[in-house]
Amino acid sequence: MDYYDIAETWSRDEIEAVQAQRLRDTVRRAAGTPLYARRLAEAGLTPETIRSPEDIRRLPFTSKDDLRANYPQGLACVPRSEFVRMHCSSGTTGSPVAICYTKKDLDAWAALMARSMYATGIRREDVFQNMSGYGLFTGGLGIHYGAERLGCLTIPAGAGNTRRQIKLIRDFQVTALHILPSYALHVAAQLREEGEDPRSLPLRIALVGAEPYTEETRRRIEDMLDLKVYNSFGMSEMNGPGVGIECEAQSGLHIWEDAYLLEIVDPQTGASLPDGEVGELVMTTLTREGMPLLRYRTRDLTRILPGPCACGRRHRRIDRILGRSDDMFILRGVNIYPMQIEQVLMSFPEVGENYLIRLEDEGELERLRVLVEIRESSFVEDMRVLRQLQESIARRLRDEILVSPRVDLVQKGSLPRGEGKAQRVQDARSATMVPEVARGATMAPEVARSAALVPEGARSAALVPEGARGAAMAPEGTRSAAIPPEGDTA
Repeated sequence: MDYYDIAETWSRDEIEAVQAQRLRDTVRRAAGTPLYARRLAEAGLTPETIRSPEDIRRLPFTSKDDLRANYPQGLACVPRSEFVRMHCSSGTTGSPVAICYTKKDLDAWAALMARSMYATGIRREDVFQNMSGYGLFTGGLGIHYGAERLGCLTIPAGAGNTRRQIKLIRDFQVTALHILPSYALHVAAQLREEGEDPRSLPLRIALVGAEPYTEETRRRIEDMLDLKVYNSFGMSEMNGPGVGIECEAQSGLHIWEDAYLLEIVDPQTGASLPDGEVGELVMTTLTREGMPLLRYRTRDLTRILPGPCACGRRHRRIDRILGRSDDMFILRGVNIYPMQIEQVLMSFPEVGENYLIRLEDEGELERLRVLVEIRESSFVEDMRVLRQLQESIARRLRDEILVSPRVDLVQKGSLPRGEGKAQRVQDARSATMVPEVARGATMAPEVARSAALVPEGARSAALVPEGARGAAMAPEGTRSAAIPPEGDTA
């Protein structure tokens, strides 16, 4: 095994021995904060009573509400003069979540990120373009310093400005990058629209993360850009990127267990779940000096993959993030995750890169509506072909989520397209009709009960390709529309 850090070669016994010692050190540091001092005392847990990593289960969970309640530095374990950087969330819906870092914390973070990049095959000879946003967001600087630590020529391109991104890739012969999955599809699509082949770029590796995506989306990105896509995992509460990464085997995300203690628990009961069973990821920092966190509930849904990885590393692997316990929505008593819908949509070659899930009122009932952009080559004059595609998608979705959706096929470019994280869900139901989300979670504020994203000129009822037989022509200037199903599928 080719490795960056000797910790990658450790056996399970070595990893767990280091975890136990570092957990004792972490508990000792955390006891210096009012929150953890109280909780440790209530649990009767001291550094001396910790014999194995499993002893952490005697503690209650830490939640995002705890972090907000202790904003800005209520969880600090060192004097303010010891901190050298702070990252935080935007805080647009309440108190933000702030994490402060000592110099030692930043050094450890950069080393973990460099280790992660090395595991994917990136080397100091690569030119790395960082397309993550810089600023308070952890992605930009976290990835940047990891790339520099590895020795790569690092381009801090930031987010957006697609033409500039493509120019930098070409001018500096960029071979590796970090990019959002939805933006990777957007870049490839824009090149095709301009008559260029996305596969002609010099890229060979893409680290992809920051928003959920399916295996089908990964394969589509790899095919469109002719590179290898590696799933990257991180979160601000655990430092940022560098918590976990796929190795070259692409068979799950290795969590660096010398730095983090991971658990999978039932989102409803909090009970520990065995390897292979999907639940909520819970993380404990093991090396953070300034603001350690014990048993932090990430709300990310995944599972521990049983067995060793072919690469030889014994750091356990988790599956890709399958969704979040707080982005699940309930429709007619059925729990649905947006990732289930994406997985079905991306299995159809006719489907483009953008889609929108809308939850709507329909009288006293609720309806699931899925607006799907399809490729220009898939729009044909024969409406029967489009109808068959629409019905096939609806049928596959119904089989997957157990709810009959209305599927609207819309023209490419009809749905809103940003250069940041893709907004995939719109909950347009009235407040009285939105049920409590299962397992105590709620819809994320930015997607809950918001107005329609479809542009004002894009809400016609029927999409009719020019020259379509036996159908009314779409009004000139209409950018999108839908082919309504035969009857009501809702």
